[in-house]
Amino acid sequence: MTPPARLDLSQLAPNGLRRGFTTGSAATAALKAALLLLHGGYRTAVDVTLPDGDLALHLPVQNVCLTDVGAYAEVVKDGGDDPDATHGATLWVRVTPLPDSLQPMTFHAGEGVGVVTAPGIRVPVGEPAINPVPRAMMRRAAREVAGHEAFAVTVGCVNGAAIARRTFNPRLGIAGGISILGTTGIVEPMSLEAYMASVEVYVRVAVHARPPAVVLTPGKLGREYARETLKVCPQATVQMSNFVGAALDALQSALEETGHPLPLLLVAGHPGKLAKVLNGDWNTHSGHSGMAMNAVARVAAGLGADGETVEALARANTVDACVALLAAHPRGGEVWQEGARQVAGALHGRAPAVGRVRVALFALDGSGLGEAEA
Repeated sequence: MTPPARLDLSQLAPNGLRRGFTTGSAATAALKAALLLLHGGYRTAVDVTLPDGDLALHLPVQNVCLTDVGAYAEVVKDGGDDPDATHGATLWVRVTPLPDSLQPMTFHAGEGVGVVTAPGIRVPVGEPAINPVPRAMMRRAAREVAGHEAFAVTVGCVNGAAIARRTFNPRLGIAGGISILGTTGIVEPMSLEAYMASVEVYVRVAVHARPPAVVLTPGKLGREYARETLKVCPQATVQMSNFVGAALDALQSALEETGHPLPLLLVAGHPGKLAKVLNGDWNTHSGHSGMAMNAVARVAAGLGADGETVEALARANTVDACVALLAAHPRGGEVWQEGARQVAGALHGRAPAVGRVRVALFALDGSGLGEAEA
């Protein structure tokens, strides 16, 4: 099998900024270095296959050593030019062979990595806060080195408990440290100035093409919906990331400048991002905004939902937990429909030159939650 091509992190992203790698990639690199040492190969850098299987990162490792029960290695997480709370943190992994285990890999939280204490995220209560994609990356790395041998994998972070206090983890019910995250393995640089320079170009290209509709979306859910369901051409779909307000301002300016009509703006994505505008948060990055559960609770209260449901929504640790709660509620669909309507109204207020604004909300699995216009 041909090994995946290396992605060179020293090569700048299209917006001129430096990419980084996730805590999931860091933990996987440390795991792979430790396993290689167990198999007689000392490394100062290793290749980590990314989730898509087509690309790999070549990441430096440090303090690779044997222990009395296995091996240990560290990686310093580099967020590139989009640093977050974990930028510069030292992630470590300790591996212990399990020759008689029926499970190929077990995961454990070392000092500085949190444990899930409340439902609502994609890891069961009681498990270490290592998300599914990083777990899959580590399993793949183990197979690459050791085939079907079984290991206990402990992941930790130096000063992780202190770092976690600067994240949403306490609010999410994750106790004791950081989470091991990442869906692509790469941190794309998303600074406001650089990213919005590219978003403005995409918006202007879309407006000048005079399409019947433009789509703004935070990420892949809305992008896939625009392409596969609405059949909107790629030039009319703009991925705005967290910069909802800035993208709308660019759209309003382009429409005023050109005088072209835009009959419809469709904004599609997960309510965990889009409902934040109901709190007045137009940059939805976690470092610049609160969480959206209180907005969902207000929508439910305005529809006359029972107090117990409203309180449960407000207390939920994630919007995904709200999605699960409302899925079993007889008025759950109404809440998302009304939420979409209110978000559409807020967006239209920011970009009044648009004819109509329609908002489509989706769960993480891509299923529709609610859709409405303003």
